[in-house]
Amino acid sequence: MPRNPGGFRDPRTEPEPSRNEAVRITDVQVLSSNWYVLRKVTFDYRRSDGTWSRQHREAYDRGNGATVLLHDASRGTVLLTRQFRLPAYVNGHPDGMLIEAPAGLLDGEHPEAAIRREVEEETGVRIGKVRPVFDVFMSPGSVTERLHFFAAPYTRDTRASEGGGLASEGEDIQVLELPFSEALRKIDSGEIIDAKTILLLQWADRHGILKRT
Repeated sequence: MPRNPGGFRDPRTEPEPSRNEAVRITDVQVLSSNWYVLRKVTFDYRRSDGTWSRQHREAYDRGNGATVLLHDASRGTVLLTRQFRLPAYVNGHPDGMLIEAPAGLLDGEHPEAAIRREVEEETGVRIGKVRPVFDVFMSPGSVTERLHFFAAPYTRDTRASEGGGLASEGEDIQVLELPFSEALRKIDSGEIIDAKTILLLQWADRHGILKRT
């Protein structure tokens, strides 16, 4: 069944309470629902000079997600993943293999519960308490997703399995344990170019979560 993760209302049958008096959504059309949902939204927007303009935008709705920086302060390491990303590959990345923090969609779960599930699926680690960091719209010009960022400690003893993701979903995920300083250097060298991962590593550096070596 096609997903409807964002719960868009059809303004013709379910008018949405206005949260912004300068915006009036007049029509929503589903363009594609093969996996996630692509919608064309027509709305009237009141400009700063008081005039109204009719605008059309497409919004890709894949639901909200969560991501986490797994860190071992005693050894100064972080646990990341490496996997193939088709959009990066078709946009010129040499092999499409990206180094990333574990992440995934909520699929109706609370963000903390979802990230625990994703971490165990991807890395084999069972995490306990997680620390909320911030929430970010990753590409607000075209994608509705709000991503919940967390940080959580891990140790070698919390590794319950090899991880690797779910083969049933086509996942083939490598688990990478890196010294924190090396992960930061990979940002400078262009080896880490995933936005959520860069944000988490720079947050950890700025707040002294791990020491550089």
